[in-house]
Amino acid sequence: MSGSLPTLRTDRLVLRPPVEADFEAYRVLMASPRSAGMGGPFDTRAAWGVFCHDIACWELFGHGALMIERVADGVCVGQVGINHGPLFPEKELGWLLYDGFEGLGYATEAAAALRDWAFGTLGLPTLVSYFDPANVRSIAVAERLGAVRDPGAAKQDPEDLVYRHRRRL
Repeated sequence: MSGSLPTLRTDRLVLRPPVEADFEAYRVLMASPRSAGMGGPFDTRAAWGVFCHDIACWELFGHGALMIERVADGVCVGQVGINHGPLFPEKELGWLLYDGFEGLGYATEAAAALRDWAFGTLGLPTLVSYFDPANVRSIAVAERLGAVRDPGAAKQDPEDLVYRHRRRL
């Protein structure tokens, strides 16, 4: 299946399909308190389920998650994806970075590339990002991407803040 998934490139990053070897770093993040805004911490079984969901979205919806790899050294620094399905009221642009890779612009760069791919290739007019109100760093990424808060949007969880990304014509 990975042959049908896109690989996107930016100046510093390669956004590539996930492989099984990516799971260990993903599992560590999902088991940590940093995953609380995503419904975690998760045990290994639940983290595997979320990881597989990210991949299954490609087959089900034509979009899903890609791993964020640095061009300079091939290190995987996190993941960016478009989520959908019964747990997401709308198509969601989301991202996560592994410990030690925050604050370097990787999330903004990766999310912009996947957003632009979704708007250009899939023709989506809009995406949303759901945030725990305490996740100020990810909210700042959404704002750098040009997303604006949409208080009328359906929420994934009752306390979520929803930011809307719109395709620029």
